[in-house]
Amino acid sequence: MFQGDSITDARREKDQQLPNNIDSMGKGYAFLVASYLLSQHAEKALTIYNRGISGNKVYQLQERWQKDVIDLRPNWVSILIGVNDYWHKRKHGYKGTVALYKNDLRALIQNTLDELPGVQIVLCEPFILPNTSAVDASWLKPFKAYQKVVFELAQEFNTLWVPFQSVFNEAIKQADATYWTPDGVHPSMAGSQLMANAWLEVVKNS
Repeated sequence: MFQGDSITDARREKDQQLPNNIDSMGKGYAFLVASYLLSQHAEKALTIYNRGISGNKVYQLQERWQKDVIDLRPNWVSILIGVNDYWHKRKHGYKGTVALYKNDLRALIQNTLDELPGVQIVLCEPFILPNTSAVDASWLKPFKAYQKVVFELAQEFNTLWVPFQSVFNEAIKQADATYWTPDGVHPSMAGSQLMANAWLEVVKNS
């Protein structure tokens, strides 16, 4: 189960929301990860869902969590959320705080563990790249507070941790930030593959 915002959504179809479906999986890292897992582990008959929704903040995940996660009873849940919790404060008048983000995300994780005993959670680091069309250097310091929240919760709950910011920081040594994410938030084709590779490396080594 992949959960998050537009980075996970990646323009997936939302009428049927089928598992293991090329349209329902979107066009981003979740599709690439799912394609790899399905091809490499055909004998396991995996069922993989994408339930990311563009524009979501953590409280909106919480509002739909029962239907879009708990009721589907996944064994693994991957969560990437946070960029809109900051971005929408800058652009859309959202009044949420870092403390609210932390409290809501902690409650979401705890609820998942309570409702799905034995579930494996993968927490993904929200990321940004400055010198792009939407992100400049003024984002860096305030956004680190949101990244710190996710890292601390990964430690608190002993979840898997995918350090996407570090991955992209290394990648911009090879090519400009806009090569990996034109607006600094949404990955390009190359950025999506970079994310998929990083996610798979963490899960394979778990």
